[in-house]
Amino acid sequence: MKDLPDPIHETWLYSDALVPRRFLRPVLEFTRIEAAGGILLLIAAIIAIIWANSAAYESYFTLFNTELDFSFGPIHLSETLKDIINDGLMAIFFFVVGLEIKRELVVGELNSFKKASLPAMAALGGMVVPALIYLAFVVPTGDAEAIRGWGIPMATDIAFSVGVVALLGARVSVGAKLFLLALAIVDDIGAIAVIAVFYTEELIFGYLALAAVFLIIGYFGRRAGITSMVFYVPLAAVIWYGFLESGVHATIAGVVLGLLTPVVAKYTDEQFRQKTVQVLNRWDEDRVSPHSEERLDQDALELAEVARHSVSPLDRLEHTLHPWSSFVIVPLFALANAGVRFVGQEATFAEQLTSPILLGVAVALMLGKPIGIALATWIGLKLKLGVLPARTTMATVIGLGALAGIGFTVSLFVTELAFRVELFANEAKLGIFIGSGIAGVVGALILWFVKTPPDDAVDEPDHLVGTPDSA
Repeated sequence: MKDLPDPIHETWLYSDALVPRRFLRPVLEFTRIEAAGGILLLIAAIIAIIWANSAAYESYFTLFNTELDFSFGPIHLSETLKDIINDGLMAIFFFVVGLEIKRELVVGELNSFKKASLPAMAALGGMVVPALIYLAFVVPTGDAEAIRGWGIPMATDIAFSVGVVALLGARVSVGAKLFLLALAIVDDIGAIAVIAVFYTEELIFGYLALAAVFLIIGYFGRRAGITSMVFYVPLAAVIWYGFLESGVHATIAGVVLGLLTPVVAKYTDEQFRQKTVQVLNRWDEDRVSPHSEERLDQDALELAEVARHSVSPLDRLEHTLHPWSSFVIVPLFALANAGVRFVGQEATFAEQLTSPILLGVAVALMLGKPIGIALATWIGLKLKLGVLPARTTMATVIGLGALAGIGFTVSLFVTELAFRVELFANEAKLGIFIGSGIAGVVGALILWFVKTPPDDAVDEPDHLVGTPDSA
C-alpha cells in the first residue's frame, strides 16, 4: 500500500512560505489552545456555581476570602486568595493577551490600516452598542453604582468564541476565523483601555514612577542584548508591584510588558541555516578529535543557543505561558469568580432575573454585540475602509457577532472592578451567564446554517483549530 503524503506539505498553508509559517500557523495554534482552554473554563465555572449553591457553600467563600501575607524585604502584601488570582495570576493572562496584541499589530491582521480598519471598526461597534444598551436599562434607576457596570458587556471571551468556531469545523472559513480573532484582539485592547481609564479610582504617582523606572531599565537591557529571564523576571515583578500599589490595576502591567516584548528573532532564517551548517560541519570534524566528547557537548550547546535565538522572544514566551494561562490560570479565575449564590441574598432569584443590571448585561451581550458588529462592519464596507475576508459574507459576520457576545472571562473581571455591592455583582454575573450562553447558541446556529462560499484558494486547516471537518 502506498504511503500517505505528509499533510503538512500538501497545501500553501502548511508550506515553508513566510506568511503561513510566521503568521497563519502560529495564530491558528493560538486559537487551538484557546478552544481547548474554553472547555476547562466552562467546567470550572460550572463547579463554582454548584459549589457556591451546595450545602458546603461556606467553604467556597471561606477558601477564596482567605487572607495571605507575603513579605520580601521592604515589600509586604496582604491579599485574599481571590485577589492573588485576580491581581497576580491574571497579570500573566493579560501578559499573554499583550503578546498576541503585539503579534497582530506587527505581523498580523492589524499591522496595516487596510487590514485593521474593518475588524477594528466592527470591534468598536461591538463595544459601543452593548454599553449603550446596558445604560438604557440602568440609567432610569438613577443608581450611580449600577451605572458603573457599563463596561461589563463590552468584552469578548476569545477562548469561548474561538472554541465554538472550532467545533463548527469547515463550516467557518479560515478568513472568518481570523476576522473573529482580529476583532476579539481589538476588543481586548478596548477592554484594557476601559479598565485602565475608567476603573482606576486613585493614582499614587510614586509607585507609577517606580514601575516606569524599571520599564526603562528593561528597555535598555533589551537594547543591550540581554536575553536571560534571570534579568527580566525580577524586573517584571517590581513593575507589577508598582502598578498594584499605584491604583492602576496590576493586570495592566502584564499588557504593557507584553507590548514591549520583541517580535523579531535575533537571527533570521538564513542566518539560522548558515550557523547551523557551520556547527554541523564542525561536529563532523570534532567526532574524530582526541577530546571528541567534550567538543561535541560544546557543539550541541552552541546549536541549542542558535536555535533559541532564531525564535523571537514573543514566540518563546507565548509558547511557554499560553498553555499555563489557558489551562490553569483562566480556569482558576472562573472557579474563584463565577460562584454566584442564588439563594440567601437580599433579593430572591426571581427578583434578580428581572433586575435592570441583569437584563442590561444579558440583552447587551445577546443583541448589542451582533447588532453593533454587523452595523459597524456594514458601514465600514460602504465607506470602503476594508473588505471582508475570502469566503465570508455579512450573514457570517452576524454569526460571528453573536459569538462575540460570549463575554465570559473579561466580563467577570470587569464586574469585580465595577461593583462593591455583592448583589449587583451577582446580578451582573447571572446576566453574563445567560447572555453569553444564548449568544453562543445563536451564533453557532447562524454559522451552522449559513452557506460558506466554496474554497478556491487554500485548503481548510481545521485540524489546527479544533475538530475535523464535520460539514
